[in-house]
Amino acid sequence: MRALSKQLTQKWPDALWRLGQRAWAPFSRDTAARLHLPLSGECQPGTVYLVGAGSGDVELLTLKAARLLMQADAVVYDRLVGDEVLGLIPPGAERYYVGKASGHHSMPQAEIGALIVSLAQAGKSVVRLKGGDPGVFGRMGEELAALAEAELPAEIVPGITAASAAAAGMGIPLTDRGHAQQVRFITAQLCREGGMPDWTSLARQDETLVFYMGLSKVAAICHGLRHAGLPDTWPIMLVANASQPEQQSLVGTLADMPERLAAQPLPSPCLIMVGSVVSMVAHSPAARLYQTQCWQQH
Repeated sequence: MRALSKQLTQKWPDALWRLGQRAWAPFSRDTAARLHLPLSGECQPGTVYLVGAGSGDVELLTLKAARLLMQADAVVYDRLVGDEVLGLIPPGAERYYVGKASGHHSMPQAEIGALIVSLAQAGKSVVRLKGGDPGVFGRMGEELAALAEAELPAEIVPGITAASAAAAGMGIPLTDRGHAQQVRFITAQLCREGGMPDWTSLARQDETLVFYMGLSKVAAICHGLRHAGLPDTWPIMLVANASQPEQQSLVGTLADMPERLAAQPLPSPCLIMVGSVVSMVAHSPAARLYQTQCWQQH
């Protein structure tokens, strides 16, 4: 008992000192000077970094992505990269815009691959900056293939994909024990031959479906899922410009969403989320805050 008492007596002064340091820290002038982000490393010449720019909010950019942007000799970027993210690129770095919009590509994909190869072969460190995550419907595989053929090193830096940003912005999860035990990301572009979705396999009530690039196909998605067996009242949500100040959303059902969208058109890029988790928006504090901000802005 005496030994335990002695140990506690010895520990008390140290504990009080640490508590005092924490209490005094906010008032210490040099506290901010001592704090620093643990960034390390340098862009390597002749290397291409396939970097995710996230959903548009510069604060959702990863620390590694920010460091590479500030260090690279050349940045090749897409249409969906936010202006604040581009603001991290130093004035002396080379910039190449290769954005794609529906029906209009500023540069064919093969030429984009050739561009990043030529820049790296010239000995420059290159950031290939893509909106969201480069590995989610970002045609990253084609660019990796071009780099591999040229025997050039590449590094992938993931970013926050639109599905995560949209769900977070509306205050709901992508999965939930009581609503969805799995999530599927689907491109609505139907690039493959015979690319009609397998609506039967998608019409499940235990998962969340997230359709990318599908704003012009909302009616077809709703029809396909209803025809495959999902109820007319099944929840669906559209989120445009997720995580950005101009974020907009529409919440409805498979039966009424086409009519809602016609009455209140949304801009691109727009994400489509289908599933029981969408019903949680009504009880989400984040969604209520977002709706209040939209009301104040209008």
